[in-house]
Amino acid sequence: MAEKKLSILDYPQVAIDFTPRIPPMKKIKDKTKINVRYCIVSPFCYVHIYWDPKEYEVVYEIEEPILTPEEEKDKELIVETLRSMINFNEIIGGKKETLFEYIDRRLKLLAVELGLDISYETYKKLYYYLCRDFIGFNEADPLLRDYFVEDIECNGANTPVYLIHRVFRNIKTNLVFKNQDKLENFVEKLAQRCGKYISYAQPILDGSLPDGSRVNATYTKDITSKGPTFTIRKFTKVPWTPSQLIGFNTMSPEMLAYLWLLIEYKMNILIVGGTASGKTTLLNAIAFFIPPEARVVTIEDTRELNLPRENWLPSVARGATGIGGAGEINLFELLRASFRQAPDYVIVGEVRGKEASVLFQGMASGHSSIATIHADSVETVIKRLETPPIELSATLLNVLDSLCIMTHAIVNKQETRKLREIVEVVNVDSDGIALTNTPFIWNAGEDRFYFKKESKVFQKISTRYGLNRDELFLEFRRRAELLFKMYQQKIFNFHEVQDIINEYYKKPEQILQKFNIK
Repeated sequence: MAEKKLSILDYPQVAIDFTPRIPPMKKIKDKTKINVRYCIVSPFCYVHIYWDPKEYEVVYEIEEPILTPEEEKDKELIVETLRSMINFNEIIGGKKETLFEYIDRRLKLLAVELGLDISYETYKKLYYYLCRDFIGFNEADPLLRDYFVEDIECNGANTPVYLIHRVFRNIKTNLVFKNQDKLENFVEKLAQRCGKYISYAQPILDGSLPDGSRVNATYTKDITSKGPTFTIRKFTKVPWTPSQLIGFNTMSPEMLAYLWLLIEYKMNILIVGGTASGKTTLLNAIAFFIPPEARVVTIEDTRELNLPRENWLPSVARGATGIGGAGEINLFELLRASFRQAPDYVIVGEVRGKEASVLFQGMASGHSSIATIHADSVETVIKRLETPPIELSATLLNVLDSLCIMTHAIVNKQETRKLREIVEVVNVDSDGIALTNTPFIWNAGEDRFYFKKESKVFQKISTRYGLNRDELFLEFRRRAELLFKMYQQKIFNFHEVQDIINEYYKKPEQILQKFNIK
């Protein structure tokens, strides 16, 4: 007796996992030996990163189910029909499990109504693409889901999308928006997910996706000659820990121990560097050192900071909601309000404008502050702060205790980020000429970090808190050793690192004994 053919309505719902296990990933010095494949959406989407001898570079290929011409035709028909039926607000705000069931049910009903004879194998592929396009971000969805991708860069139609990979850095992908209309639609979708609007009249978009990723996009050829463009800086849900930064050789254990003491004793720190030099990464990492009971207020243009603590008030600026800029809440207003929120520490994601005067006045009145600024040296920091739109008095910079200068570097033909130097502000005169001390520096030729015992900030801490200089330096040495041992023992987990640091504040003897530190 012939087996009865299963109706499409009886097909079991496809098991699909959009968050498969993150694989371990090691740097490979010889680029020609790179050949890595890992899963993005199980069991449908994989990424293959390898050395392409024809292109003579490392490439990033998205591998998705291949559709036959007939399947492609069926998919387009179902997508067009489904578009007119779906409530996009439900898609954006709905629960994932409910949406998966919704798409499963709609796909089956539409296949019957449209008279499509679809095998279960075809149904699974169509289901994946519908979930990807309606719940996710179409062709770019795998890039946004890839844990290792930091930035996604599209320069227009008919040109490859590039990305910055956490391990392999700048890579060209096999994703190309060949159709101008498709790229326009995708940019419109980004705007919609940001809760904003982009059009020919308003062709520039700055916003944040629901997960906190930062989006900049353009819409017309008048603005960017290759057509619509987008750049996405992905939000890191789990920040790098101090022990991981030691592992990356971004900075030394001594640098981290120094910053730990500065944060504990409420010194003011400014993190300096160019675009994507690792400023926010460092800011997130040293936030682990804030005492567990302290109240922290963070102020950002777009959400990038993720602090491992409960007593934290995150504030994010808001664009205008009405005509003529009505409803705008900028960094200046947020920062001014923050000093009335009884903070022990104020953290500003990036100093750019008039909010700097409020920040430095707050520092002068005793509020411990940490912030980042775009610059590449102490001199350029002073110039930026003195000139419009900031226009601070040079002498106000004396409330700063320390500047951490981050930089891009090429070491052994590998792109990396380094804490180039830590500079202490001794005095800034009315002409903007700074007297400084540099206790920590990275030697590029040797790829090694050096430090000297002479620290003006340690002198300041010693005087302000009545601490013995030798005891302070002993504490510095112990913390450097503790951080190095955490790295040696591969203690990288977000919560585990925070628990050890918090425990050190409460019961230092137990932690020193546990790690065999004298």
